[in-house]
Amino acid sequence: MKIKSYLLLFFVSYSFSIFSQDMQEGYTYLETGEYQQAEFFFETILEGYPDNKTARLCYGRAIGLNGKSEQAKMLFTNLLADYPSDFEVKLNYGEALLWNSNFLKAKTYFKGLVEEDPKSFPALLGYANTLSNLKEYEGALLYVNKALAVLPGNPNALNSKKYMYLGYAYQKQQAQQYDEAEALLKENLTFFNNDKDTLLNLANLYLIINRLDDAKATYNLLAENLDNKVAALNGLALVSHLNSKDKEALIISQKAYDSLPILKNTLDIKQTQERYIQALIWNKKYKQSKELIDALLKEQPNENWILALQATLNIYKSNFKNSLQDYNRVLVNDSTSFDGNLGKANALKALGYYDDAYQSAENTLTFHDNQKDVLNFIKNLNTTFTPFYEIKASYTFDNGDNKAFAINNMLEIPYSTKFKLLGSYNYRTTDNNVTNNNATSYNVNGGISYQILPNATFKGTAGIISVYSNNNNNYNQFLTNLSLNIKPFKLQTLDVSYKREIQNFNAELLGREIVMNNFFVNYNLSTNFKLGWFTQYYFTSQNDGNIRNLLFTSLYYNILSKPGLKAGFNYQYITFKNQVPAIYFSPGKFNAGEIFINMIKDEVITKPKQWFYELTAAFGLQYIEDYDSQSTYRLHGKVGYKFSDRCLANLYGTNSNIASATAAGFKFAEIGFRFKWYLDKKPVFRK
Repeated sequence: MKIKSYLLLFFVSYSFSIFSQDMQEGYTYLETGEYQQAEFFFETILEGYPDNKTARLCYGRAIGLNGKSEQAKMLFTNLLADYPSDFEVKLNYGEALLWNSNFLKAKTYFKGLVEEDPKSFPALLGYANTLSNLKEYEGALLYVNKALAVLPGNPNALNSKKYMYLGYAYQKQQAQQYDEAEALLKENLTFFNNDKDTLLNLANLYLIINRLDDAKATYNLLAENLDNKVAALNGLALVSHLNSKDKEALIISQKAYDSLPILKNTLDIKQTQERYIQALIWNKKYKQSKELIDALLKEQPNENWILALQATLNIYKSNFKNSLQDYNRVLVNDSTSFDGNLGKANALKALGYYDDAYQSAENTLTFHDNQKDVLNFIKNLNTTFTPFYEIKASYTFDNGDNKAFAINNMLEIPYSTKFKLLGSYNYRTTDNNVTNNNATSYNVNGGISYQILPNATFKGTAGIISVYSNNNNNYNQFLTNLSLNIKPFKLQTLDVSYKREIQNFNAELLGREIVMNNFFVNYNLSTNFKLGWFTQYYFTSQNDGNIRNLLFTSLYYNILSKPGLKAGFNYQYITFKNQVPAIYFSPGKFNAGEIFINMIKDEVITKPKQWFYELTAAFGLQYIEDYDSQSTYRLHGKVGYKFSDRCLANLYGTNSNIASATAAGFKFAEIGFRFKWYLDKKPVFRK
């Protein structure tokens, strides 16, 4: 927040009394801010009276306030040489230092003037504004109050005081000293009751610290002044969006947008158009938002706020390459743009250019020091590449008297944004009291993950499983899992994989040493109109001579985004070359269809000291061979808690009667516990 220098024309008032009436027109130009006319006027006066001190002062002020700060400084330097003890000349020279942003020099200079005349209003105010520009707000407030003691109620001093409070509060906000920032803004309101700028800053502070109810109350207070109604509505629409009430946000924004024909304030017009288009995007009304953006770009093809809106639309539509181009255009216009730099970082992250995303985010901090959104972006990106350990313990049982207990340990250590080391150790014991079979397995795996291209990642692990069973068939087998994850086009993912594993559903199967070579493909297609389609195909070749084909496909509709709520239809088809029902479920033909609903609050977006959860319920029919249909159900639930940014845990449970692993009439249940711990605060390669 920039604190403007509000020094009065008071600087020349001492000499006004000796001016002739002929120069009154020039004074009026200065007092009313018509600096170009004032410049021409006093330039003409100086042609006839080149040594007139007052005309030189007024001409210097005119050109300085008209943007020719360096020229004004030279003029006042010459005046100071001619009149070294003239206090008014000194005051104007001091202000010229401020015009040229020579704040450190101005600080020393104005301090001397205040010592020379402690009751000089312009000296006190000049010193206060100098300290404010140096962000030394405590001193600035001290001296602006001294200036107001000399001239109580002076509007320029009061205006400076208001902006000093705003700057001081912003400084505290940037330092994440939110209580102090709030106190300063509230104190400012005691001097400037219901001031628009202060209320907007206070509401923004509440948004940053997620005190959304307080932000809403502040915007409602702002709306009590009809002149501020539109600004308040724009803020309230944002509050509704942050409360995951996007439909409400659009309704509120529509009220502000409908008032556009009667708005005169250019800033209000821009912010209202911007918020309304954002609300359309939040509600996935992409066609309408694009039409409005295109219309604005036709009128103003290189305006940054419009380009940023187009970039946002492209992000929501997963057109990340187009979004990156938009943000690059923004940065060509303004390399310091917050939206441009952070928006570019988000687009690069979505495209898989993680190193560049880091660089863009850190570049944003060079212009916007300690900005919370940027710090959160870097923090979240760090989490993606921070080493972690995860343990999961589970207990499984079914109506065939099979029981199993397993502990799975996993470790992941990223050494760069492209390369990760992977490791796991798993223990599983299973038994059946009826058949008196039991078996225990241990397997250790190690591997790597490597990002070959921004849209393609290879993952490979290999290891050994050791099995000990009571039928004395103890053995070791090689295990591996190789996969290539590809994002061929926007909103699409494709996994091509090979996995070698042991059939381990129960003790008897573990004892038979059945090796499964799985070749499979996963394909997921999302859309911008809430529909999604997932398909999986498995071809499995086993060392007992059997072959399995499995097709699973799911068509779903995303009902809500926060929390995630979707519903859809699943279909599964399985066929085995050989039917060996006495050993394992191996029908020549199996069909199953179900409808499902899934609700989730993802742990990734859950904040520390909050709960996350997931619930899935599915019901349908299954057909085994040519037998009559059987009803099926599938229930899955998870509830967890994020203790901190580095630690979370959850309980889960599953219950199903789908006969995908054993004979008809099967019922299966699993309960478990999972704990995940990030081993450090940041990635190894960023220490």
